[in-house]
Amino acid sequence: MDTYPIAAQSLEKHYHINGSQLERHYKEHLSDFKTWEAAEHAQEWLVFPENIGSKLSIDETSLSNGELYTIVTNKSAKGKKGALVAIVEGTSSEKVIEVLEKISEAKLNQVEEITLDMADSMRKIARSCFPCASRVIDRFHVQKLAYDALQEMRIAHRWDAINQETEAMEQAKLSGKKHIAQTLENGDTRKQLLARSRYLLFKSADKWTDKQKHRAKLLFELYPDIKKAYSLHIL
Repeated sequence: MDTYPIAAQSLEKHYHINGSQLERHYKEHLSDFKTWEAAEHAQEWLVFPENIGSKLSIDETSLSNGELYTIVTNKSAKGKKGALVAIVEGTSSEKVIEVLEKISEAKLNQVEEITLDMADSMRKIARSCFPCASRVIDRFHVQKLAYDALQEMRIAHRWDAINQETEAMEQAKLSGKKHIAQTLENGDTRKQLLARSRYLLFKSADKWTDKQKHRAKLLFELYPDIKKAYSLHIL
């Protein structure tokens, strides 16, 4: 277990032992946990200056029970051994800066590029701790913003379609007529078209099914602003 991390629980069925007891004994007696210098603050922060490289990433993630941690990693390690540079409980820029400043200035100045999201706190950390590094916005966060904006546009049009249909139903009721919803050539009403177009807007056009292609054609003809937004975010 010293060279390849596995859960003690996984040894139970192979060696007919109590996994929980082995885990406890390993932690308390076999490992160096009792004398680990970082034990006092390990739940709040850890730093590994030896893992720092020229290209880093900084992001926040939830590890357990919804609690957020700020994590700095070495991109060249690709998530494997030596990737973790620092992990800090919470997302407070002041706290993260305080922890990162435990790394020598010479090592911090070695960083040439840092990838981050668009949060002000992340920019503050990068600017303060890595003054020599170019800041690169994570493509995932940019794409997510574009996707969210496109979906908000679709939802706004759907609410308009719902309100128009509700008004048409009220008018039909007042005039003593039966309301018949207008349908498009594929059988969708406008509100159905907008609702059923949600998933096709997440995909590139070459991955659409034949039905999605037809639905997209109708959607873009009726709502050219959605077509324009889709063409911009899919690039």
